[in-house]
Amino acid sequence: MPTVFTHPAVPIALAFGLGRKKVSGRLLCAGVVASAAPDLDVIAFSLGIPYAAELGHRGFSHSLLFAFALALLGASLFRWLHSTFRRSFWFLFIAAVSHGILDAFTNGGLGIAFLWPWSGERYFAPTRVIEVSPLGVSRFFSPKGVEVLRSECIWIWLPFMGLAIILAVLRRISLLFARGDKVR
Repeated sequence: MPTVFTHPAVPIALAFGLGRKKVSGRLLCAGVVASAAPDLDVIAFSLGIPYAAELGHRGFSHSLLFAFALALLGASLFRWLHSTFRRSFWFLFIAAVSHGILDAFTNGGLGIAFLWPWSGERYFAPTRVIEVSPLGVSRFFSPKGVEVLRSECIWIWLPFMGLAIILAVLRRISLLFARGDKVR
C-alpha cells in the first residue's frame, strides 16, 4: 500500500486543480480523510482477522461499495462542507476509490477486493510499479521506508501534481474565455 502520507495526493491534486470555488477547505479535508479511511482495516490484524479474509486488509474497505457508501455519507453533510451534494459525493467517491486503485499498483500484498460483496476476488493493476509500504512504524523508518517514499514521489506525487497544474491552467483558460478575454 502507499503510505498514509501519499493517499491524500489525489484529493489534494483535484482540489488544487479545480480551485477553492469548487472544492472548499472542508471538502478537501473530508477528501483527505476519505482517501486514507480504507486503511483503518489494519485494525483487523489486532482482532485476529486474517489478511486474506473479506474483512481483512485490502478487503471490503477497499471496495467500490465502501467508497460509494463513504461518499454518500460524506455528501449528506454537503452544506457543512460548503458544497453541493453532487460535488461532495463525486469528490469524496473519487478520493475514497483512489485508495484501492493506488494500492492495486503496489508490488506487494494480496490484491484489492474491488467488487466485494459480489466477489471476494482480489485484483492488482496490470503494472505494479509502486513500492509497497511496510506495515508498522518501526519498519517504515528504515531504508525500505525511504525507498517507498521515493517510489511514491515518482509514481504518485509527480503525476498528480502534473494533473493539478493542467487542471488549474484549463480552469484559468476557461475563466478567461468566460469573461470574453483572449488568451495571450
